[in-house]
Amino acid sequence: MTGKLYGVGIGPGDPELLTLKALRLIQKTKVLAYPAPDVGDSLARTIVGEHLPGGQTEYPIRIPMVTERFPAQDVYDKAAKDIAEFLDAGQDVVVLCEGDPFFYGSFMYLFGRMMERFEVEVVPGVSSLMACSAMVGAPLAARNDVMTIIPGPVDEDIMKQRLRNVQAAAIIKVGRHFEKIRNILEELNLLDCARYVERATMENQKIMPLSEVGEAKAPYFSMILVHKRGEAWTL
Repeated sequence: MTGKLYGVGIGPGDPELLTLKALRLIQKTKVLAYPAPDVGDSLARTIVGEHLPGGQTEYPIRIPMVTERFPAQDVYDKAAKDIAEFLDAGQDVVVLCEGDPFFYGSFMYLFGRMMERFEVEVVPGVSSLMACSAMVGAPLAARNDVMTIIPGPVDEDIMKQRLRNVQAAAIIKVGRHFEKIRNILEELNLLDCARYVERATMENQKIMPLSEVGEAKAPYFSMILVHKRGEAWTL
C-alpha cells in the first residue's frame, strides 16, 4: 500500500498561524519535505520548527533562486522522483508550503507530477494576501469591488492595463520590480491609495504608505495593496 502525499499550507510566517489540521499532520507524519534555497535555511522549515516533535526524516527541496523556468523544473522532477520512493515504501509525506499551496505556491508543480499516481491531499493555509490585509488593518475589498491580483514581474504595459480601471488590487512578488511598480502607480494617480507590506506577520515586518518607501527595491516577501477609494468601506 502506498503512502499519501500532503501539500500543507503553513501560513505567511507567524508559527501561530498554522491550522489545527496542518499542525496535526506536521507532528504525526514521519517524512517532512520543504522548499529551501541553494544555500542556507528553509523559511518553511523555520516557520514550523518549534512544532516539530523530532525524529522525522527531512527532505529539503533545494530550489535555485532564478527566474528561468527550466532549471527549477529539473528540481521538481527530481523531488517528485525522490518523494515517490517514500510513498512507494508506504510512508506518508508532508510537503510544507509557505502561505497556501494553491495560491501561487510551488507545491502545484509536485501536485501536477504526482496526482495521477498517488493519493494527494491539499491542506489550505493562511495566504500572504489575507495576512497582509490583516496586518495593515484594512479590508481588501467591499460590496461589489472586483479584486485584482497582479504578479510584479508582468510586463509594464500589462500592469498598466490591469491597474488603469482597478477598484482593488494586490501586487505580489514585488522584489526587484518595486521601482517599476511604484512608477506605474504614480503615473495612474494611485500612489496615495497604496500600502506597502514587507514580511507580513514576521518579527521583522514593515508596513507603510507606499509613498513613504525610500528604497528602490524590495524583498521577495513583499506586497502592495491598492484600493481606489483609499479604504474599502468608503462610499
